[in-house]
Amino acid sequence: MNKYSISSRLTFSNSLLKPEHLIDRNCNSLCELFSGSKGVQNGVIIYSELLLEHIKNNYPNLYFVSSTTKVQTDFDQFLKETERIDFKYVVPDFRMNKLYDKLDTLSQVQKDKVEFLCNECCSFSCKDRKACYENVSKKNLGEDCPEHICTAPDAKDGYRFSKAMKNPEFISIDDIINTYLPLGFSNFKIEGRGLGSAVNLEFLLYYLTKPEYQLTVREEIYLDSMLDLF
Repeated sequence: MNKYSISSRLTFSNSLLKPEHLIDRNCNSLCELFSGSKGVQNGVIIYSELLLEHIKNNYPNLYFVSSTTKVQTDFDQFLKETERIDFKYVVPDFRMNKLYDKLDTLSQVQKDKVEFLCNECCSFSCKDRKACYENVSKKNLGEDCPEHICTAPDAKDGYRFSKAMKNPEFISIDDIINTYLPLGFSNFKIEGRGLGSAVNLEFLLYYLTKPEYQLTVREEIYLDSMLDLF
């Protein structure tokens, strides 16, 4: 990543951290490694204010991204988040993606901070999103807790890019070029790092490859076994 001057990020978005978790050896080692990078600044996607202060004090070379796991659905709350000097980027809840009139009221400095989640598959009407994220946080801390059961009608199908494209808040390539860029927004986030190599390839083809070259790139990756790298 350093070789190609690409900024890397640690995803430390657990919402239930306590002081005793701050001494985790592996996580601190990662922070030290990322903060010591030469030539490019790396960052941390973060939820916990406790962890934010710990990293600020111990690894000041890292920048912060306010995590979408905060599920900030109130626009005024989101606005205050963009005003915080702690955050280089803020990822709003995906249900704010198409609030164009309100989004256009942001200053250019605030717009440069906003990073939209493009390909969310969750239901627009989901009321359990925060509880779902908290369940993941509990599991990652090793807590014994029941499985969170998604109540969305098509939850059993899992993530499908074709389904995400039908989400009213989906951000397409045309949306980026014809709506968001003219409004002054230029940061976009693709979710799904844990979905498997084939699905991630489709994301990269759709968002980063011109249509006329997608088949060529797909063939090269298949023939060279590069899909295994994902």
